[in-house]
This record gives sequence, C-alpha cells and structure tokens, in this order.
Amino acid sequence: MTLLFFILACFMQLCFCAVHKVGESAGWTTIGNVDYKLWAATKTFQVGDVIVFQYSPQFHNVMQVTHAAYQSCNASAPIATHTTGKDSITITAHGHHFFLCGVPGHCQAGQKVDINVLRVSSSVSPSQSPSSLSHIPAVAVPAPSPSHAFYWLPSKIGVVFAVALVLLVSFA
Repeated sequence: MTLLFFILACFMQLCFCAVHKVGESAGWTTIGNVDYKLWAATKTFQVGDVIVFQYSPQFHNVMQVTHAAYQSCNASAPIATHTTGKDSITITAHGHHFFLCGVPGHCQAGQKVDINVLRVSSSVSPSQSPSSLSHIPAVAVPAPSPSHAFYWLPSKIGVVFAVALVLLVSFA
C-alpha cells in the first residue's frame, strides 16, 4: 500500500505544473516600473513549472545568469540567452534561478528576477538549522495567486499509462 501512495505522489508531481508569466500583463519590460522582486514573491514556484518571458525582442532579451552576475547586473557570461520575445523556460531543479535583461541599463533599472524554487519539506532535521540549508536566503512565499494556472503536460501521458498499467496489474 505504501508503494501505491508513493506512485500516486510521483504521478501527481509529474502531471501538473504551473505557467507563470513574468510581470503578468506588463510582461518583461522597463516601462511602468514593474517590481519583479515583488512579482516573484507572490508566486510559489515548483520543479516542472514553466516561466514565460513575453517582451519585444527588438528592445529586450532574457539571460539566465549566476547569482554574482545577477547581483552586479553583469550580462557578459550568461548561462543561457533567450531572444524570441516569448520564451518559455521549464524549471528543472530546486533553488534559485536568476534572470536579467542583457540590454545595457535595463538590469540596473530593475529588469531582473530571481525565481526561487523551494524544496517541499514538512520538517528540518535536528542537525540542520534553517539557515544552514542554503547559502542564499530564501524568501517567504505566500500562497499561489489566482493566476497560478495548472495544465496537463502532454509529454507525461506515457507516464500516466504506465502508472495505470502498474496499478491494474497490482490489483488484478
């Protein structure tokens, strides 16, 4: 029975994710003084979520950078660069994911965002204090906003059939 609950928990983790449009209706821009730090603090990010950057590619881009580059607005050595104007980035790991606009002056004007994917854990082991869990302080994140949209991942349909088959064989 424990195996069944484990399989169901894994199934739920694989099948649902959220799509977050950075900056909501304003998108990824320097116009309108969008507070991307505040925007990110109102979201609960999870592994599998999709982060959408929508912007005018003539005026902006999206660069994934290190923490040091994020802090200093240094776009000279990005981890990845996106330039389509509607970039969808799937979060594949827990921790901080740093993004900025590499156009000169835009990051300094606030066009940068820290996507912090927290580990879902109900407790901290006695040998670990909360401050020892990460070298980067975590931000308290409130419940998801109403725009926290869930959708089915078509690429995971095979997983659904495999789990259904395992359950069928187990209980037949």
